[in-house]
Formats: sequence, C-alpha cells, structure tokens
Amino acid sequence: MKVLQLLPELNSGGVERGVVELNREFVKLGIESHVASNGGKLVESITTHGGIHHTIDVCSKNLFTAPVRARRLSYLFRSLAPDIIHARSRIPAWLALLGRSKMPSRSAFVTTVHGLNSVNPYSKVMTYGKRVICVSEVVKNYIIKNYNTEEHKIRIIQRGVDMNYFNPANCDSVAVQSIKDKFKLNGKFVVSSVGRITWLKDFETFISSISKLKDSHPDIMGLIVGETREDKREYQESLFKLVEDLGVQKHITFTGNISDIRSIYACSNVVVNASLKMGNMGRTVVEALAMGVPVIATSFEGLNNLVVDGQNGFVIKNKDVEGLRKALRELIQNKFETGHIRSSVPNEFTLDAMVENVIGVYKELIQPQRH
Repeated sequence: MKVLQLLPELNSGGVERGVVELNREFVKLGIESHVASNGGKLVESITTHGGIHHTIDVCSKNLFTAPVRARRLSYLFRSLAPDIIHARSRIPAWLALLGRSKMPSRSAFVTTVHGLNSVNPYSKVMTYGKRVICVSEVVKNYIIKNYNTEEHKIRIIQRGVDMNYFNPANCDSVAVQSIKDKFKLNGKFVVSSVGRITWLKDFETFISSISKLKDSHPDIMGLIVGETREDKREYQESLFKLVEDLGVQKHITFTGNISDIRSIYACSNVVVNASLKMGNMGRTVVEALAMGVPVIATSFEGLNNLVVDGQNGFVIKNKDVEGLRKALRELIQNKFETGHIRSSVPNEFTLDAMVENVIGVYKELIQPQRH
C-alpha cells in the first residue's frame, strides 16, 4: 500500500503530530508513506522514521497561485500513483481536487474533519472524500447537519495517543528537570495550558483564574505552552497586556513552542483546556491523562468527554473564570491517584487503535479494486 498525506505545513499542532505518528507507524507496517506539505520543523521526523516528504506549497491561500500549485500537486499524484490520497486540511484538499484530472484512477481520496469549522463552501471540501474520517460523534453530526454528508461514507476515528511514549514511567528525568530549571518551576504548583496561541483556546480565562489564586496560593505558576503564528501576534500582545494589568507577571510564563511536550506534562500538576469550541477530546487532554495528570476542560454537547469530575479532573463551562478557579483550588487541596487517571483513557483513544482504524478505512477503498 502507498499512502500520501497532505497538510499545509509541518510545524507544531495536533494535526501535524498525528501525521508524524501515522507516518512512523505506517513505515513499521511496511506501508510506503509519503507526506506533502510546505515544510516545517517536523519534516525531519517524517524522513527519520522512513517516510518521504515532498515540499509543495499546499499552505498559501493565494487564489492567483492556486492553479500553478494544484498543477504541481497533480504531477506528484501522477508520479507516485498512490493508493490513498489523504487530505488533512482544507487548502490541500482544494488543491488536490483542482489537480484531480491527473489523479490516478487507482487513487482513493480520503479526508479527515478535525473540528467544527465555519459552515461555508470553503469548509465543505472536507466532506468530498470517498471516505470522510471524523474525530468524534460531534463532528460527524455537524457535517451531516450542515452539509448533508452521506452517513455511509463517514467513519469516526478518535485521535489516538501513544500510550508507551506518554507514560510517566518512561520520562527522561534529566529532560524534565531541565524544563523545571529553565522556567523556574521547582517548588511550584504548575498549571499548564498547551496549544497554539489563538483566541479559541481562551487563554484569558486561564490567566484570570490564576490571578484569583495568586494571593492565597503564591506558589502557583501558569504555563502557556505553544507557538504564535504571525497572524496571531496581536492577540498574543493582548494576552501580555492582560498579564500585566492583572499583576501576574510572576505567575504566568509563555514558553513558546516546546517540542518535548511529555516533559511539560511531567512538570505539571494539572493541565487546563479551556477551548471555546471542542469538536473532540483535544489531543492535549488525552496525552495529559495518559501521563497521569488531572485535566480541567470545557466540553461540548454530545462529546464523549473523558474527564469525570472528581476522578481525573473537572469539567467547566466556557469562559467560566470562577469555575476554573474553584476546580484549581480543589486540585491544589486534594491530589488524585496518578495510576487511576492514566487508566481512564479508553482503548479507542490510543495510537494503536487509531492506526488500525485508519488502515481499515484505506483497505475498504483499495481492496475491491484488486479483485
């Protein structure tokens, strides 16, 4: 089997890490794995694990250059003749369709809908796959409701976490201590929020809640872990100003992008995901639970929420500063049993299950062609 995954770029983010992990597991299973993107920090991870990366600008939203870029992509389709072309984002999906005249007849087009994108023709492209993978029941219901997507071609596959890697027993103690030293976390109660700097993560609620605890719990330290794209610099500056206005400069640290997320979890007493819109259980939520770290998270109607109040964390409402403050205070005062938290991750949220299910979708499409 030959698989080509398409995504805009290979820097940080859940989609990117998912592509890297699938590439690695595909190669282990003897699948010829190709990835096309505009490049980035994670390209080396693709090639190191035996995959092949093709640098093509499938990231830019420039309509004037789209035909040329689609033609370049179509040449790649023709030269590779992959069994599966798997688009993981909207721009690559559109360019793939624009270049479909050169798409080999043997190639099956698959898409993955990762979240609750705005409802419009631009987003609808993610429903054009012969199979449409959704990362939760919520996302499935969302595209059926808004695009009348045929249910027979939808498959739900949860984001899977590598339970062997995200295991506190397998952490590098030297790396963990290095993180603690770098960000002055020794002796602190560390509250982390992991993700790109964007308003959807609602870091305002995170910062405001820390500010309400700093006097009663002066050892509290909030880590905001994630990169900031150029188009989000203004939002980041607004967060810096909020930190200053609330007087929590000594209690909030922006780490920037950290590749060793496992060590961040190992340093954390609790992980917060205050996202305003959750189409699935975020990767960071599952990773933290796998590391035995309690999670405080928002939720969404119909979501199979892994966080259970008082057992492995707490569920809060959107933009609920007081709710987050109370949950943090509860966790400061009462520790949860680490092993119990890790065991709360169902099998369907593991990397092994995700890989098996994704390959199962591919086989649905290519095996009939070979009979």
